[in-house]
Amino acid sequence: MTRVGIAGATGYAGAELVRILSGHPRVELSILTSRQFAGLKFDDVYPAMAGRVNLTCEELVVEQVCDKADIVFLALPHQLPMTLVPKFIKRNVRVVDLSADFRFNDAAVYASAYQAHTAEDLLESAVYGLSEIYFEAIRSASLIGNPGCYPTSALLPLIPLVKAGLLDLDTLIVDSKSGVSGAGRSLSLTSHFCEVNESVKAYKVASHRHNAEMDAILSREAKQAVQLTFVPHLIPMSRGMLTTIYATPGRGVEAEDIRHCLTVAYSDHPFIRICAQGRVPDTLHVKGSNYCDIGIELDKRTHRLILICAIDNLVKGAAGQAVQNMNIMLGIEETAGLIPMPYPL
Repeated sequence: MTRVGIAGATGYAGAELVRILSGHPRVELSILTSRQFAGLKFDDVYPAMAGRVNLTCEELVVEQVCDKADIVFLALPHQLPMTLVPKFIKRNVRVVDLSADFRFNDAAVYASAYQAHTAEDLLESAVYGLSEIYFEAIRSASLIGNPGCYPTSALLPLIPLVKAGLLDLDTLIVDSKSGVSGAGRSLSLTSHFCEVNESVKAYKVASHRHNAEMDAILSREAKQAVQLTFVPHLIPMSRGMLTTIYATPGRGVEAEDIRHCLTVAYSDHPFIRICAQGRVPDTLHVKGSNYCDIGIELDKRTHRLILICAIDNLVKGAAGQAVQNMNIMLGIEETAGLIPMPYPL
């Protein structure tokens, strides 16, 4: 059994990792760390896990984590992982980092969206963990930069089409709506119930950090500079993400070409579900799961392509994809620990 540790286990993404890994058939959950709740049993923080997880949260001490874990998930705020990852890699502990610190191979691009990077020497070897796209590179990786939730919901529908040259790259618009859990568990006025309930609002318009992440990956795949327009929204529900993408297809490209491209690209990938013609994705249908549902519509009046993607922001958008990446790294079934069905209601 592979021993697994989680740093930052009491945040929303960390707790979702605990939930998934506690039922994983091929790994042993061996250490949990939490700055705020060190010394408390995990099920005192999350009573839902009573009888399932008996670990006590510990302070994050790299040497202690390395003694107890073969692979570690870092569910920590950006900037902190870059100070820790070199220490884990030096001790041959593999890392899946859920922050943004290792999603970029170019330190200058990272710095433009966040701050200066202090572990630039590891950026080139870090693998962007978009599981279905970079499967082969993930298999041999020691360090994974787990994608952001918004980029996951936009890149999975777009990358096969971009690589096939089916879209006008100057026309890409991404409109996303996320549940409040995407803001994390830390207290913030903007995520208080009274601020969010019965409210839908756009935020960080044309300035969200995930925009740089999407541009960087699409530019890599297109082999030319790509800059899309991205507008995120906060919606009054706990979890779930719905992303609508607008693009103009290339000359002569029809809906059948788009559908065929995506169907072929994801035919061997169990977590990508291409919706039947006439059905659009719904966050309810992926809740609690690692599925990514993609719907395809072509507005014949305007010849505008509309792609709709639904994911659970905490699962496929964070912890679930992180576990999927771990499975690939370990050479075990990609679906291990991730096959519970979505909630029907």
